[in-house]
Amino acid sequence: MAEEEENADKPAKKTSKMPFLLGLVLAVAGGGGGFYAVYSGVLFGAESHAEDATEEDTPVVADMPDVTFVPVEPLIVSLSDRGSGTLRFRAQLEVRSQYKSEVERLLPRVVDVLNSYLRAVSIEDIRNSAALVRLRAQMLRRVQIVTGGDRVSDLLIMEFILN
Repeated sequence: MAEEEENADKPAKKTSKMPFLLGLVLAVAGGGGGFYAVYSGVLFGAESHAEDATEEDTPVVADMPDVTFVPVEPLIVSLSDRGSGTLRFRAQLEVRSQYKSEVERLLPRVVDVLNSYLRAVSIEDIRNSAALVRLRAQMLRRVQIVTGGDRVSDLLIMEFILN
């Protein structure tokens, strides 16, 4: 018991906070130096040669692709799920200019394929948040099958309204 009283009378040995403070200062300095190196372009940045800059360093802009847009006549589709609803749909087909007349000749078939596909889609599928992306991909694939090959490069949805 005498030993316990002696230990109680002595103040507890305090640990030094110096290593903690030194580590904190080094961490802040390293973070700041890393930020500056990346921000100024020393690390992961493009080399800048202001004195060597010429007109050849300006970015080259590619020519616009030779495409035209073929409008698809608007569709109003009755959806036959639990609730009676209608879907208004309007789109344009992105076509290479050389195939425009061929695709225009096939437009009745394209409208038929789109109409058939949209009638088969349920309202729950349309209300899904990722529905438009999936529907667009499915419709584009069907249009490409009808028109053949790579004549149609994209389907642009101009109007998609569910009433």
